[in-house]
Amino acid sequence: MTQPQDASTCAELAGRVIAAAKAAGTSLATAESLTAGMIAATLAEVPGASAVLQGGVVSYSSSVKARVLGVDPALLAERGSVDGEVARQMAEGARRACGADLAVSATGVAGPDAHDGKDVGTVFLGFASGSGSGFTEHRFAGDRAGIRFSSTVAALELLASHLVPSKHTA
Repeated sequence: MTQPQDASTCAELAGRVIAAAKAAGTSLATAESLTAGMIAATLAEVPGASAVLQGGVVSYSSSVKARVLGVDPALLAERGSVDGEVARQMAEGARRACGADLAVSATGVAGPDAHDGKDVGTVFLGFASGSGSGFTEHRFAGDRAGIRFSSTVAALELLASHLVPSKHTA
């Protein structure tokens, strides 16, 4: 996937996500750790987002991940918060908590230091819908702001991939 590198392209992507969600009648939610609300805020910048954006949970701490989103505390203790299964459970928790059809989550290491044994730039994005859930893993380069921005863009692309049918399908 190509990573848009400026705010206007990111806003355009968010607009496409909101339009596709409206067209599909799909409600959206977010669960965010390293992005701390950037995904939801980017979606909310789009006029008419309130028609589909149900809400989001900023779960910077593991206790909020467990208590509010229902992430397994044993998983958090064993693997730490920067993990694909944690991201998947975060997305499921956001979908449940917000009553949404489709949710995305982000957890990772923006820096400046490694966290939970994971290098700076390690990011996991989760997704959850009525048809299942999963996660993707990414490695982003750059400073803290750049990693958070790249994570936001990748999360919007992940949402879009679940809303817009692929042009490559037969």
